[in-house]
Amino acid sequence: MKIGFDNDKYLEMQSQHIRDRIAKFGDKLYLEFGGKLFDDYHASRVLPGFKPDSKLQMLMQLKDEAEIVIVINADDIEKNKVRGDLGITYDLDVLRLIDVFKSRGLYINSVVLTRFNDQPTAIKFEKRLLDNGINVYHHFSIPNYPTDVDLIVSDNGYGRNEYVETSRKLVVITAPGPGSGKMAVCLSQLYHEHKRGVKAGYAKFETFPIWNIPLKHPVNVAYEAATADLNDVNMIDPFHLEAYGITTVNYNRDIEIFPVLNTMFELILGESPYKSPTDMGVNMAGNCIIDDEAVCYAANQEIIRRYYAALSNQTKGVGSNDEAFKIDILMKQSKLSTSDRKVIAPALEKAEETGAPAAAIELADGRIITGKTTNLLGACSAMLLNALKSLANIPDEVDILDAAVIEPIQKLKVGSFGSINPRLHTDEILIALSMSAVTNPTAKLAMEKLPQLRDTEAHASVILSETDNRILKKLGIRVTTEPTYETKRLYRKQ
Repeated sequence: MKIGFDNDKYLEMQSQHIRDRIAKFGDKLYLEFGGKLFDDYHASRVLPGFKPDSKLQMLMQLKDEAEIVIVINADDIEKNKVRGDLGITYDLDVLRLIDVFKSRGLYINSVVLTRFNDQPTAIKFEKRLLDNGINVYHHFSIPNYPTDVDLIVSDNGYGRNEYVETSRKLVVITAPGPGSGKMAVCLSQLYHEHKRGVKAGYAKFETFPIWNIPLKHPVNVAYEAATADLNDVNMIDPFHLEAYGITTVNYNRDIEIFPVLNTMFELILGESPYKSPTDMGVNMAGNCIIDDEAVCYAANQEIIRRYYAALSNQTKGVGSNDEAFKIDILMKQSKLSTSDRKVIAPALEKAEETGAPAAAIELADGRIITGKTTNLLGACSAMLLNALKSLANIPDEVDILDAAVIEPIQKLKVGSFGSINPRLHTDEILIALSMSAVTNPTAKLAMEKLPQLRDTEAHASVILSETDNRILKKLGIRVTTEPTYETKRLYRKQ
């Protein structure tokens, strides 16, 4: 993967820019963190060179000045809302975030339960937090939010919310996902701080869309593709254009809410510190792109991956027709087609040739390796073994796994575990390979090449099992699939 982003420059510029913003307001800055704070894999895919934990690393440079408040919507706890990329509920993700932040030496102030209305599951979660020494605060729903500004900015609006006690200059407001109420918590705190005579400010840290690159730049289009299910649309910021005569990019929700926010700032602070939504942001990512061609290629690949993910989710019954349709429009506008993803054609050709599911992977040097379904292996398992053999320069005719190793695992799956699929998944084949590596030098050589599969691209001719999806993701392989199942069964046991 060709590097297109200077991560070291980003860490330096971003931390300094936040320090400058703190200084602008004096006593305290509430910084709303959009997106993912320490596992931003979308950013690392579209900005090759960006490290998934870059924002966390940047925050580490400010850790003596910063404290973290985590926000979660109490309704999301009650509904067991799941974070799609990790497959865990929002409340469990809050616990995960607390553990990660603490392990890095960051100060966790508290958790705020927004839209709190004595929901039983939220109360149970609150007790768990309190029992572990985590402060918990309640924020409540405000009628006609965010349009009834006079009510919102009053003792019956933000004034009803519990004031979150903070002690440091930088207060980072983060959450397990969108819709948690981060901005409302920030503004509520501004209201309470102002009543206490504390000079506090607000800023927003969103990586995407990147404000100082073109509206239709592939990186910004990839963000639209990633949020197609949320109906987010990138737009020219009209307030910034009017105020400064400079074209910048923002997204529809911030632009639509800005007049209301501006009025709130005026009521809380006496005057608004910002003339546009872009002014509120502190993102420096656009200044750290060092190879635009590499970044454009990576972002275009992400758009295609998002398109296939939307189609597959639609087939699984967990996505909408609108999402895939919107991304299809974005692809057409960007003059992209599925043929721009090099691994698709080889996977489909192998499937047609064999009459069974197949998969293909593009290695870092451009070689494309395929895998077919056999009596012993699933297509992705075969693809992995073939890729490792190719990287280790092991001849095709040499088996790095003996059938005698695979067959006992198959018997265990079918005979003891009741699986209807005897072929080995990717996790099972990797365990078998690692065990064989103890006594088989050829298997050991293949295993040593496993890290070289990170950041490679793959495609399968059918929707994969959750097991295969999870293992490929852990290996760093960016896989897409055709939106079709291998069989027509309604119930699919993994």
